[in-house]
Amino acid sequence: MKTKKPVIAISYDFDGTLAPGNMQEHQFLPKMRTKPSTFWRSVKQLAQTNQADEVLVYMKLMLEKAKDNKQPVDRKSFRSFGNSIKLFDGVEEWFDRINKYAKEKDTSVRHYLISSGNDEIIRGTKIAKQFHAIYASKYLFDENEIPEWPALAVNYTTKTQYLFRINKGIEDISNNNAVNRFTPKEERPIPFENMIFIGDGSTDVPCFRLIKDQGGLSIAVFRKNVKNSKSNAIQYYTQGRVHAAIPADYTEGSNLDEVVKARIDYISKKHVLETKISSKTAKTPGEQK
Repeated sequence: MKTKKPVIAISYDFDGTLAPGNMQEHQFLPKMRTKPSTFWRSVKQLAQTNQADEVLVYMKLMLEKAKDNKQPVDRKSFRSFGNSIKLFDGVEEWFDRINKYAKEKDTSVRHYLISSGNDEIIRGTKIAKQFHAIYASKYLFDENEIPEWPALAVNYTTKTQYLFRINKGIEDISNNNAVNRFTPKEERPIPFENMIFIGDGSTDVPCFRLIKDQGGLSIAVFRKNVKNSKSNAIQYYTQGRVHAAIPADYTEGSNLDEVVKARIDYISKKHVLETKISSKTAKTPGEQK
């Protein structure tokens, strides 16, 4: 019999989903006197020339820029780069409001961040404490908190790994055996059907499709009046990769707010129905107590 109230996982990309642009462009690159277009062009060129992962390349170039500009960076300074990031309208109030709504529907929500961006910059933002877990690219730091090597690179396809970790309740990133171990669907703490993924770009496509194909809700958000943002989101919708293409407006009463709340309603009512069916279904003599 289903009695335990359902847990809903809402997973978010960061850049272009919760905040405009790339997080490095808000404070880090200006401090290094580097134009974003120049930086990202260098990332692509170096990755192509060396057939390298773009995430690992940008992490390398960030440290090189800091060294070249005699602007040493450590864990604390990375976090300081996050506190100035301007978020989309309504983001700061979003989490508490959605949590409250879910509680009223006899469910609970966990928020997760899955990003190719920098973990320490994200942890410096105003909303970092709202996430049950943050999965993002990060450095290994030495005893003086100086970054010396990439510890984790989260790219296009590896993002889906973290959805499986959420599904199976495996939060220890170093535990690869557990995430690959067979776990019966009914033993997984957060079913894919109870997941919502919100993203904006091509790096989110694998997550969009995984959640959609597994019965969850995939949403592509876009920024109004930004070239290609809306058209890309609509393209993901027409190609069947997402359920909806919606403006990145997190204020109360917005389209995004209403769609997510409707999904919470659906999960709550589905749970009530399944519990009712389970309790009323006839049992065999051996099952009866």
